[in-house]
Amino acid sequence: MCIIYDVQIRARYNETDKMGVVYHANYINYYEIARTEMLRNTGTYSYREMESDGIMMPVIEVQSLYILPAYYDELLTVRVTIKELPTAKMTFFYEIFNEKQELLNTGKTVLAFINSATRRPCRPPQKLINCLKAKL
Repeated sequence: MCIIYDVQIRARYNETDKMGVVYHANYINYYEIARTEMLRNTGTYSYREMESDGIMMPVIEVQSLYILPAYYDELLTVRVTIKELPTAKMTFFYEIFNEKQELLNTGKTVLAFINSATRRPCRPPQKLINCLKAKL
């Protein structure tokens, strides 16, 4: 089983290039929006809560495959999926679709758990594990 969450984002003018195509780096921003909203809205454990509890989650790996372009003013659906419980790292998978439900992009990010005070790797918070276990 896995957790799947969809977020809709309208491609804004400032995210496009001269051709009206969404600039490639903006897909990474879309990934961040999707995973943040997924953690907030699925009743798991938000970034804000983790940071308050002394845990940071820096991105340590990004993969992105561009299949078809996204264009200015298209309503995009960013699907984020968690397939397994985190260990010292947490992996998120992404699919981005246009309004015709065509797959435009796939991606993956890996985030590490870091203690805010020591800046050293740590285990994921038990609260997050418990929340995810209830959903997976």
